[in-house]
Formats: sequence, C-alpha cells, structure tokens
Amino acid sequence: MIVQRVVLNSRPGKNGNPVAENFRMEEVYLPDNINEGQVQVRTLYLSVDPYMRCRMNEDTGTDYITPWQLSQVVDGGGIGIIEESKHTNLTKGDFVTSFYWPWQTKVILDGNSLEKVDPQLVDGHLSYFLGAIGMPGLTSLIGIQEKGHITAGSNKTMVVSGAAGACGSVAGQIGHFLGCSRVVGICGTHEKCILLTSELGFDAAINYKKDNVAEQLRESCPAGVDVYFDNVGGNISDTVISQVMNENSHIILCGQISQYNKDVPYPPPLSPAIEAIQKERNITRERFLVLNYKDKFEPGILQLSQWFKEGKLKIKETVINGLENMGAAFQSMMTGGNIGKQIVCISEEISL
Repeated sequence: MIVQRVVLNSRPGKNGNPVAENFRMEEVYLPDNINEGQVQVRTLYLSVDPYMRCRMNEDTGTDYITPWQLSQVVDGGGIGIIEESKHTNLTKGDFVTSFYWPWQTKVILDGNSLEKVDPQLVDGHLSYFLGAIGMPGLTSLIGIQEKGHITAGSNKTMVVSGAAGACGSVAGQIGHFLGCSRVVGICGTHEKCILLTSELGFDAAINYKKDNVAEQLRESCPAGVDVYFDNVGGNISDTVISQVMNENSHIILCGQISQYNKDVPYPPPLSPAIEAIQKERNITRERFLVLNYKDKFEPGILQLSQWFKEGKLKIKETVINGLENMGAAFQSMMTGGNIGKQIVCISEEISL
C-alpha cells in the first residue's frame, strides 16, 4: 500500500523562522502485513504545537524531546482509528492517540505505544483530545493547580499571555473556575480580544500589537497581578513582571514562544533589571513540565471533560485540512494565525 507522509526537508537554523518549505510530502510503501502486537491505523487528526520548534534544531536543548531528523518522517500528537489489529487490548474501530504519531496518512504502530480514547468524553469531537481535553488542557489545568496557588474566594488577579492560543484560551477559563476574581488576556489581534471577553469569560483583553501594554495592564489590573500564566516570554513578560506583579506572586512558566526562534536556553534568563524586580518582590518563576505529573493526567482529563459537558469550558480550534498543509499550519501557528488549538484534519472524521 502506498501512503503519504511529511518529512523534515530542512532546518530553519537556531535563529531562523520556520517556513512551510522546511517540510515536504512524499510517498512511502506501507507493508500489507502487521506483526503481533502491532496495529494499522488511519490518521484522523494531527497537532502542531510551539514546542515542536526546538525539534527542528539538531539539538533540542532538552533531554526529554528528541530532534526530528532530516528526510525522516515528522511526528507529534495525533488521533486515529484502528483498521487492523494484532494487539490483545486494541480492536478494529478503536480510537487511539499518541504523543509521537507519525505525520502519515496511515501507519503501522506498536499497540503498546497507543492510548485508547473515549469519544463520549468529547461528545464526538475527537480533535479535542489534541487540545483542550488533551495535553494543552492538562498543561493549563495542572500548571495552575501546581504553580498558581489559587484558592476559591482568594480574590486573585491572573494575567495570561498568548491568551487566544491552545493553552492560553483554556488557562484563562480555568483561572476563573478555580477561584480567580479577575482574568486578563494578552493577545495579538482585535478579533482575539473580542473573543476572549465575549465568549471565553476573560474580564479584559489587551492587544499587544496596538495597545500600550504597560498602561493597559495597570488599568485592567487595579489590584496588581497575583498569577501570570506565561506562554510567550520576551518583552511582554518583562512588562507584566515590572509593571503589575504583586509581592509573593507566581509565574506559571508554560511556554516562551517569542524566544523559540532564538538560540537561547530554556527557560530564557531574565534581564538583570527584571530579575532584580523578581527577587525584590519574591515572585516565583519555576520551570513547569507537565510530563512530570503523569499521575494527574487521568483525573485531569475527566475534570476538563466534565467542565466541557457542563457547558462551562468553551473550546476553540483552528482546523486546516490535508496532510499537504502540515507545514503551512505549523508556520501559521508559530506566527499567531490560529485561534485556540491548531489542528490539521488528515482524514474525514468517522461518524460515531
């Protein structure tokens, strides 16, 4: 059987901006037979995420993420349906997911590398398992629970940067659910600002490309900021820390997308002036890695699903169709072209 796949065509360089042409499509032969313990799956949805930028480098800078290899198939979060199985716990028709799903229309995988998912948890929206009811949602929920120090009725103010993205759009809502009295989002378009306040429950939104961020933060956060859910780093984060963060406040270090195209360590060090403010105000800024909290994944997914089914958690995603558009989807995600989770639909969704 001939199937299509996406391979890494070139590297943008540690200080370069990724483009669609860094990826290329090719055809490959898929064996007709599978071995014991294996399954053949048809890919339904693939995910593109900011962390993948470091996988485009020869050295990812971390010990838990491996680099993509030139001319080899790319992988990441994926959802598919089993078409043939020789695995004892997986059967034809099961929906499965993996954090290391090849960017390929059909693929043969070790059944032990896959996790079965229940479509009822997402009311049939299987792509949500790659977003709000998957790793980004868990990152937001567990990050706030572990690093935000929020309690019900504590009257805290939270700021979220990258607030219209996969994690940010969920984190702001969860901040309210867990007890924040005020949540302010920072994003890059007027359209996103309106979405945050009109649909996702944010109390205010700041367009960093148009507004005076420092001025708007002071206006939007009259009591200062107690929790900062940081997805972007760089100048925006420097402004939040220096302008409005209270004493003994907390930074949830989720991501630093503004720094991913630069050759800097992760997390990027703060400038001496900002670091001095951090220390003076006793602001915590600890690296957060959701993979260190695997014991919280199952209850976390159930909690996110419950909020979704109750109509409390509003889920946004940007869907692009076709494996041939993986590179374009990745480039768009890295430049803020998505609202909510960026998803690529590879095969028509199955009627459930």
